[in-house]
Amino acid sequence: QDLHLPTAVPKVPSSPRQDFPADWSIKTRILFMSSQPFTWTEHLKAQEEAQGLAQHCRATETTLPPSVQDPQLSTELRCAFQQSLVYWLHPSLPWLPLFPRIGADRKIAGKACPWAQDEALQQVLRSDWCVSFSSLYRLLKAGLCPYFYVCCPQFSVLFRAAGLGGSAVPSAAIAPTTRGFREALRSEGKVRNNPVQCHSSGASPGSCTARLENPPGRCCPADSDPVPSREPALSDDDDDDEESFSWLEEMGVQDEVKKPDAVSIQLRKEKREVRVDHRPESLALVRGCHTLTLLNLLINCRSLVAVAGPQAGLPPTLLSPVAFRGGTLHTLKARSGRARLPGGSEDAFSLEVLGPVLPHALRALTRLLGPAQRGAFRALLSTHQPSAAFNACPGPMQEGGSHQDLPACGLPPKTLDQLRQCPTLGKSAIRFLEMKDYAYTWKA
Repeated sequence: QDLHLPTAVPKVPSSPRQDFPADWSIKTRILFMSSQPFTWTEHLKAQEEAQGLAQHCRATETTLPPSVQDPQLSTELRCAFQQSLVYWLHPSLPWLPLFPRIGADRKIAGKACPWAQDEALQQVLRSDWCVSFSSLYRLLKAGLCPYFYVCCPQFSVLFRAAGLGGSAVPSAAIAPTTRGFREALRSEGKVRNNPVQCHSSGASPGSCTARLENPPGRCCPADSDPVPSREPALSDDDDDDEESFSWLEEMGVQDEVKKPDAVSIQLRKEKREVRVDHRPESLALVRGCHTLTLLNLLINCRSLVAVAGPQAGLPPTLLSPVAFRGGTLHTLKARSGRARLPGGSEDAFSLEVLGPVLPHALRALTRLLGPAQRGAFRALLSTHQPSAAFNACPGPMQEGGSHQDLPACGLPPKTLDQLRQCPTLGKSAIRFLEMKDYAYTWKA
């Protein structure tokens, strides 16, 4: 089957490396191309499929030689390929596309949604979702789940375990956000001597990233909420605004000039912060015990579930690399064929993988394709663009480093080493990846 490429292959960096940086964005589609066929990925035997699923559930790591002479006959390779395609999802509704959720109204419109007009059914779905969400968070805090995503119609959330993403404590990133949501974070996250603050230093003009962190040397218990502080004093900005128009009275023209109302004055003050709404610059970061506060905020947030439209009453999608309560095992769709290179007459063998491709799955696939394709392949990656903001650097490294042991989280040690790195891609994501002579080059 011909898989025509929509865009030309971009230029790549000239310095090959043994590994590529961690990419926390979710891929919707990956197209691998190679001079060697991908037929070894087709028609897995029942035993190979079962073994691959068992290896995933038992977190078994497969060691392959640098080069596999005959991939079609390599049972270990084919089982490992099946293992790399597994992910866990909630809720599971086979007739509905549950990822992506942002901008998915057209894909969901017209499909059967019996809960749309049934409040009792919506409550059942909501209650079941809260159980699954809480289960994932407990696994994350215990070091048994490395990360998971919460995909809502308006925004997405990435929860990371302690030690991942350059943070020594559990963290969560939310993008894109609105001023109202960031204000909710501030009001929920006020702790003694450490209110939530907006930082714009080092960011682009007009950007604002809300950070909610623990005070140095202090951490809340995992099963308790942060201690709220006293309400701050009321601002005198309104009085200043009134005084700023006193010169009109001195000139005797106060009745002829229309003064802006209080709402206009407030909007003008908030223009800079509102300007980043729904953009990557609106990324909000939450760290430490405040991730529990975020959990409670999301569970009680009314805007988490759409009240109108095709997604009305449908809980957010939970995506995880490991099993959790209420989660359903799914596998990525993969098909091999041929891809026609732009501007060329020759075709290349291709392998198309349809998402959601999570960060660990991208590395697992490339780790298998290296030996199977004799150390040479290319990949075009389509990113769920709102999730690219998760590649932003979370800030300065905390004292004591970010290395945390996660032996039972279900990921291989080398994959964990990659995910421990502080993000370096900024607001972008890897769009093109190439392996040549077992060394990587990429383009973001």
